[in-house]
Amino acid sequence: MITIRPAFPSDTQAIHALHCLTFPDDTEARLVDALVAEGDVLVSLVAELDGAIVGHALFSRMIVTGDGQAMKAAGLAPVSTNPAHQARGIAASLIEQGLSELRALGMEISFVLGNPEYYARFGYSAADAVRFDSPYACPAFMVQMLDARRSLPQGGTADYAPAFARLEV
Repeated sequence: MITIRPAFPSDTQAIHALHCLTFPDDTEARLVDALVAEGDVLVSLVAELDGAIVGHALFSRMIVTGDGQAMKAAGLAPVSTNPAHQARGIAASLIEQGLSELRALGMEISFVLGNPEYYARFGYSAADAVRFDSPYACPAFMVQMLDARRSLPQGGTADYAPAFARLEV
């Protein structure tokens, strides 16, 4: 049975290895390391199966304004599942749990850069993200409001934590 739980400091090496296994190079693994080191992690969850980490999702602090006001914002990246365990809903469970935890933390808005068909099922919208000026603006840049009491701003800016800008791919 898969267990979703918060990532512990003792999981660092397993998370790093998982991202290196899942992605073509170590970019995402280095990103996670930098976000942790710089204190920008809001939610970091792992999926565990028989004592092994088979999935990871991380939400980090973002710098976002909406209609001229600072917003409590989180960016989803990266998400990975061990290739031997893909297509079992592990990533979906990690994302759903992470979004729930962000709401409990009082986060107002979340962004992701990824496949619009996949992330739309979690409430992300590429069409709504065009309201935000961002260095990451593209058809794969998506947003969703986490605070149901607020409507999506008419305009704003969105930038990920500084570690994203330093990535060398």
